[in-house]
Amino acid sequence: MLLCDAAQEIGGKLYVLGGGWSITGPAPVPHAVAVKIDVPWSEANRKHRFRLSLLTADGEPWMVGGPDGEQPLRMEGEFETGRPPGLVEGADLDFTFVASIGPMELPSGQRFEWRLWIDDVSEGDWSRAFSTRRAT
Repeated sequence: MLLCDAAQEIGGKLYVLGGGWSITGPAPVPHAVAVKIDVPWSEANRKHRFRLSLLTADGEPWMVGGPDGEQPLRMEGEFETGRPPGLVEGADLDFTFVASIGPMELPSGQRFEWRLWIDDVSEGDWSRAFSTRRAT
């Protein structure tokens, strides 16, 4: 996972602009979360679910307003990777995606975390934390 100013996924590759930051704001700015998942050989040709959520420093979901009231800020989806012809047996398969986030108001001087779950499991390295600068 990589926090960046902007990103695209094209043909299984990630194209990243302004990547690798961990401090933002205090003004609202758009950003993106670029994700590359190494799918084990044994998990090929199986559907998997993912969920990417923005959490507060306390591990609580960050809530955003919408037409249906306040909801946790998260993206969900499914993916399935197939084994291409000629792939060496045992090799990992790549799955990439980008979550593009429009400008949003976040409180200054706070810590946040983008966390990824795959099939309702989240490993330690499936997250990226960031802070917002204090307003002056």
